[in-house]
Amino acid sequence: MERRTIGAGGLAVGAVGLGCMPMSWAYTASRRRGEESVRAVHRALDLGSDLLDTADMYGPFTNELLLGRVLRERRRDAFVATKVGLLVGEQHIVANGRPGYVRRACDASLRRLQTDVIDLYQLHRPDPEVPVEETWGAMADLVRAGKVRALGLCALGARGGRRSGAGLYDATLRRLQRIQQVFPVSAVQAELSVWSPEALQALLPWCEARGVGFLAAMPLGNGFLTGTLTPGEGFEPDDVRARHPRFTAEMMAANQPIVVGLRRIARRHGEGVTPAQVALAWVLAQGRHVIALPGTKRERWAAENAGAAGLRLTARDLAEVARLPAAQGSWD
Repeated sequence: MERRTIGAGGLAVGAVGLGCMPMSWAYTASRRRGEESVRAVHRALDLGSDLLDTADMYGPFTNELLLGRVLRERRRDAFVATKVGLLVGEQHIVANGRPGYVRRACDASLRRLQTDVIDLYQLHRPDPEVPVEETWGAMADLVRAGKVRALGLCALGARGGRRSGAGLYDATLRRLQRIQQVFPVSAVQAELSVWSPEALQALLPWCEARGVGFLAAMPLGNGFLTGTLTPGEGFEPDDVRARHPRFTAEMMAANQPIVVGLRRIARRHGEGVTPAQVALAWVLAQGRHVIALPGTKRERWAAENAGAAGLRLTARDLAEVARLPAAQGSWD
């Protein structure tokens, strides 16, 4: 698989990584299978999708424990990225960026992951009660202590309300400028996909100008861009898509032309090429520091996603994607 670099240190990873959240968090719990997820991780590593993206809050904690089972055998094959900064309660999630907590959380993640070092430690969310420089400084101390190799910032959730456009990541960019003065940012993780391209306007250019890796979260639009979801089929209450404004039956039907367009491009590239692979190839075409992080818990999809790294879209393909209609949500 093509290798891409993260940060000034030149850490190399496969162009397509593996988002591990669906194995333990946010998607339908009744479809989670621990052994199947372990096989998916092994398959991804076999194919060069070595960036494994997790977080202590996924589960909480169970996702890191699951990955630990694989890393115990294959640590040298993996680039381990986890996150800190969020605590999960029964009905709520709160931020905690206090330096003492960051240090304790890192030690706990190391134990669960069964490793001596985390390759990329990411701040999941800033704590509004703690200056971000203090949190980032504590994370930098972990690098100096040899427990972490590089630091990243998550800009997920920036959509928040109904805003879109050039100003969507203004607060994130200001935060990046602040923490960059404390310790180098090696990677930024944010949503980027055919139906959510907002990061292209300012956030990705900021990363490209500084050699900072861009980890494209949700590159398959929470599964919609795979073309495997049926409008009106519904989601179980614990699935985040049950509350997502683009996953009502009406909006899924309205957004089908996006999938139709991806499927049309896939057919031009030959039998076996899927809309999901076209969607991932589009993400990879947005910049040399972009790493796609499709999430899955199944071996079959992990293999399909990895295969997208070898798909090269033509100028015609990219122009056709650019002409696809913008995604609609229930607020539109």
